[in-house]
Amino acid sequence: MPQQIPPPEDLGRVHFVGIGGAALSGLARLMAARGMLVSGSDAQDSPVLGSLADLGIRCFVGHRASHVQGADTVVVSTAVPADNPEVVRATALGLRLWPRSAAVQSLLLGRRAVVVTGTHGKTTTTAMLVTALLESGADPSYAIGSTLVSSGLNAAAGTDPLFVAEGDESDAAILVYEPYGAVVTNVDVDHLDFFGTPDAYAAVFDAFLLKVAADGFCVCGVDDAGGRRLAERSVGRGLRSITVGTSVEATMRAVDVRAGQHGSSSRVVQDGKPLGDLRLLVPGPSYVVDALAALAAGLELGYRFDDLTRGLAGFRGSSRRMERKGTAAGVVVYDSYAHHPAEIKADLRAARDLAGHGRVVVCFQPHLFSRTRLLGAQMGAELGAADTVVVMDVYPARETPEPGISGALVADNVPLPSDDVVYEPSWGRVVGRLLGIAREGDLVLTLGAGDVTAVGPALLSRLGETQKERA
Repeated sequence: MPQQIPPPEDLGRVHFVGIGGAALSGLARLMAARGMLVSGSDAQDSPVLGSLADLGIRCFVGHRASHVQGADTVVVSTAVPADNPEVVRATALGLRLWPRSAAVQSLLLGRRAVVVTGTHGKTTTTAMLVTALLESGADPSYAIGSTLVSSGLNAAAGTDPLFVAEGDESDAAILVYEPYGAVVTNVDVDHLDFFGTPDAYAAVFDAFLLKVAADGFCVCGVDDAGGRRLAERSVGRGLRSITVGTSVEATMRAVDVRAGQHGSSSRVVQDGKPLGDLRLLVPGPSYVVDALAALAAGLELGYRFDDLTRGLAGFRGSSRRMERKGTAAGVVVYDSYAHHPAEIKADLRAARDLAGHGRVVVCFQPHLFSRTRLLGAQMGAELGAADTVVVMDVYPARETPEPGISGALVADNVPLPSDDVVYEPSWGRVVGRLLGIAREGDLVLTLGAGDVTAVGPALLSRLGETQKERA
């Protein structure tokens, strides 16, 4: 991390290693919109590369040392290893070599920045805040860790001084930012492969509060113990502090929460006074609290309750967050990024609302060996809320395998009859397993932060073929 971060106009040509990812593709889009020279590479081709190329960004498929030739600044995805040939070459050339967080902070310079972070829900809350602000007449710049369903964009350069950014706490990257406003959805326990202990993980949020402007604000979710502790520190810091949630401790509460197949509704009360109704198209009570955090931030920025809630009512979701993938042979398929026990619990509650009287069939892919070792038993316990579960093997991401750690650790802890729990370590056989389980009226939910996202479309294709054969 550089000690000083210059503004974008001083970065020269910027090359992104891992440009096809959710984070870097958005940053590349923002820099290109500012007239900067941008290029990038990714291991595989994807529609994302095509959309970036349409903006004049030169995109390479595959990683070669020659791709960084002529670059002044190289921004590297956290998924890219240190021995990547482009990283090695950039180091040898003495180029400015940055993590994504440094590039984000460069873009935030001179802007009225609001950074949204937290263990769970930060992507959805960021997306909701952006949607609500746009409906309120604002034109913010933004960078989100997934794409908005309504526009297909994960980033855009607006005309307002306002900039809304999702902040990733997984590697303490949020400590780079110096925002005017902060939103912390909750403080659970995660990323112990990096932080080592729960206390060290919680401490990064404490340190983040010290980065918020003295005249700024902080919105804290207080439905969890970690969030409540952070809110107390926010008040002690002297920031304008707004606490949100369904608990009585919240200064802005959602009450009379009702969730069903067609979304959710609640009433919003602040300091005991009713503000109005909040309606959402997205399912599940956890999304009500995300919306409440977005609403509180929008109000602190000076926008009207009615305008903000109208925007939230039209929010159609973001990719990989309870995203409907389609229906075939009477089976509806959803996909979600949930990979932590608390996220699994929340999404299964939403899935149950969506399924109505139908069964909920889950295909879960554990993410990271370290997380599976630490939380695998809890993951399995939460999956017990489904009717039938297929557990895949661990998606390693940046980690090497650990002896004795596999998806079986999760499957063995699912509290369902053995006939309703399948451990399938072969990716190629997973769709076939689901094909043999799913029946008309079922909701199939694929869960995980890895390549399980490809299972849903493959299943829909096979179901469609089967339906044609039967016809």
